[in-house]
Amino acid sequence: MAAPRSTAPRQSSSGKLFARLSLPERTLVGDALRTETVGGVLLLLAAVAALVWANVPALHDSYESVSDFHFGPEALGLHLSVAHWAADGLLAVFFFVAGIELKRELVAGDLRDPKAAALPVVAALCGMAVPALVYTLTNTADAGSLAGWAVPTATDIAFALAVLAVIGTSLPSALRAFLLTLAVVDDLFAILIIAVFFTDTIHFAALGGAVVGLGVFWLLLRRGVRGWYVYVPLGVVIWALMYNSGVHATIAGVAMGLMLRCTTREGERCSPGERVAHLVRPLSAGLAVPLFALFSAGVTVSGGALGDIFTRPETLGVVLGLVVGKTIGIFGGTWLTARFTRASLSDDLAWPDVFAVASLAGIGFTVSLLIGELAFEGDAVLTDEVKAAVLVGSLIAAAWSTVLLKIRNARYRRLCDAEERDDDGDGIPDVYEEDDPEYHLRMAAIHDRKAAEHRRIAEEMAAARRARAEVPGGAGEEGGRPA
Repeated sequence: MAAPRSTAPRQSSSGKLFARLSLPERTLVGDALRTETVGGVLLLLAAVAALVWANVPALHDSYESVSDFHFGPEALGLHLSVAHWAADGLLAVFFFVAGIELKRELVAGDLRDPKAAALPVVAALCGMAVPALVYTLTNTADAGSLAGWAVPTATDIAFALAVLAVIGTSLPSALRAFLLTLAVVDDLFAILIIAVFFTDTIHFAALGGAVVGLGVFWLLLRRGVRGWYVYVPLGVVIWALMYNSGVHATIAGVAMGLMLRCTTREGERCSPGERVAHLVRPLSAGLAVPLFALFSAGVTVSGGALGDIFTRPETLGVVLGLVVGKTIGIFGGTWLTARFTRASLSDDLAWPDVFAVASLAGIGFTVSLLIGELAFEGDAVLTDEVKAAVLVGSLIAAAWSTVLLKIRNARYRRLCDAEERDDDGDGIPDVYEEDDPEYHLRMAAIHDRKAAEHRRIAEEMAAARRARAEVPGGAGEEGGRPA
């Protein structure tokens, strides 16, 4: 799960789903992909490190000791374990960036246009509803707990992009952009799920204080007050009050992110929200999320525990929700969009490509782990088993999508090569200049120069042959044949 981050194409003016991106959109998507991919690789490394640390017998005790180490002011209700600080504190940074990206998409991106937003919204909603339904049916049939229905609903886009980087697929930018914007909507509904379904008791005094703090935050922004030394301490206070209110503390990060202005004014190259996101995103992707993964993914894995994942309804529901529910939901939502609108699939792609991308969205990690902790709080054994199920389900989804994407990778590579080709050398791919007369004039001049060069070479070769033929005695020949 992570947020995106671009204006991505859903439906072109020609009514094509996943049509080629415009050049500015393609540039934005490329920048977002690089950021998310690096963060995803760090997340992947942190998860592997957590599993090694927790499962090597000589290291297991130290992992438990570090995770359970408590620090912080007890008088303020903030004497928390390291794992708790990572989940409630560091993830607030991640959700702060998610809030900014969500605001940008709503006011300046594709989500501000209902027609353009139709595909990612429908696909994301179906991609969350179907996994929840799969989990519910699995547990209803076998008398399991329904508390974990939300665990398989989240997609970790950073992890998914890390998988793409590792397997080296040339997935077209239009499909990658779809994944990115899909994650924005996924973020929005994950935030709502956490706020609505995982708030048991509300302490109204602390909540009121958090609301007042958010009001001050908003007022300072509107007055144009600048300086991290103003906003960081205020943000920490708002976070602490939100934590003590009983509402999940990450909601404070989302709320502050949504307050930042994400539209540009005259003379601005980028909005304040974009500047702040650019500064904070490395902290989120490079520190906050990997540390959360380090202290959340460290579950003990054994042959018996892995076997239990496929026999216990709660864990089986998570695996099936991620692998089957996500794929069917996103693919089905995309197909329904095409079926009930005038849109059709891009000529460059086929429905198996959409199915492969939908299966890639079954990689759930960061928010799935967080919701798993919230859903089964107080049952340490089941919490660890659900976390293991998230890891196994994500691994199966990654392997399955890798096979599907590799089958079509030769086709993807040709599409990417066509998008990168720049025969006129002006720095703009040729596919974006096919409607520009100047481009064709430049190409004509290039071909004329090449033709003149070939004519010159041909004339020189012909002259050399005539010269050899005119040498007395047939020089250069043996027995009337060329030497």
